Amino acid sequence: MTAASKIQPSLRPSPTVEDYLAGIYLLERNGQAVIASHLANALDLTPPTVAVTLQRMERDGWITTKGRKGIRLTKTGREAARSVIRRHMLTEWLLTRMLKLPWSKAHAEAHQMEHTISDETEAQMRASLEDPQVCPHGNPFPGYEQVAADWIPLTATEAGAQVVIRRIDEMAEADSELLQFLETNAIAPGVRAEVTEVLPFNQTVTLRLGARNLALGFSAAQHIFVEKGLK
Repeated sequence: MTAASKIQPSLRPSPTVEDYLAGIYLLERNGQAVIASHLANALDLTPPTVAVTLQRMERDGWITTKGRKGIRLTKTGREAARSVIRRHMLTEWLLTRMLKLPWSKAHAEAHQMEHTISDETEAQMRASLEDPQVCPHGNPFPGYEQVAADWIPLTATEAGAQVVIRRIDEMAEADSELLQFLETNAIAPGVRAEVTEVLPFNQTVTLRLGARNLALGFSAAQHIFVEKGLK
């Protein structure tokens, strides 16, 4: 990260605005329409609350809006979004790798810490953690999106496919109960599995994990990204 790309602490947006910027960035890179209703769902807020905050953010130069056609990050807003996402992901690694916090709890804990990390501390964390490209849940750091280019949702696989789980997407990270379920059942980046059934009529995917089978509803499976064809 160059000096020019840093967001100085005195110029950083508030924690609330950082949350909005990160939400907009993630909706955009995951191919979802960046509109107020989708952002409200992602942040678990009411549409009127989101609308008021977006007005302030546009006034302050973090975003531009085009009526109901969508929300766009300005150059400054995009850099601020990338900064807070990096700090969040580095904190997740710190918590899981160095402090041995359970994988399913890292997202919630990192969210409480990410807004207070300085640029200097971020640089030290990146060096200590050997500059990771993905977070513990497999989601790419900003700037490393290409590593996930060939990963597909589990719901897009077919029976008989040999897969490696690579990513539990950001929408699932906010669901602590789902993360605990996945962790308990060894559904994590790096785990190999065989898809034994995909049943659209009852919305389930069944995986063989070693000697056991696990059925997942599409509502959960759509958030699990895999790489196919690896032996």
